Amino acid sequence: MMHAIGLLDTSVIIALSHGLTADALPRTPLICVVTLAELSVGPLVATTSRERARRQAVLQEVESVFDPLPIDAGVARAFGRVAGDLRSSGKKVKARAFDALIAAVAVSSGLPLFTQNASDYLGITDLVVVPVPQ
Repeated sequence: MMHAIGLLDTSVIIALSHGLTADALPRTPLICVVTLAELSVGPLVATTSRERARRQAVLQEVESVFDPLPIDAGVARAFGRVAGDLRSSGKKVKARAFDALIAAVAVSSGLPLFTQNASDYLGITDLVVVPVPQ
């Protein structure tokens, strides 16, 4: 099923920079500020100058292409539900904080979440996960 619009997980953005084609993605892909935050860490923790430059280029391209969805009061409330679901399924919310926030943006916005790490989102009620092949 082709989705008209959807939220991309950070894993998908990184995969796009490594050659993933957009065939499995929504016609209108969106990101949220959490994905931008995760990508912003990349250049800072790279161990070589070449990798740092590659990650910085990805970050700059994403910043120029996307207008990220914000975290607002609706996302904060959805995060509470997502965190509760993760705890109920035995996952540590602190370890999955970025994923939980991205899921909360998707839930709050009523968007499907496109990810290469579908198992990270198991057990989250009201979240439509669309696995993207690796």
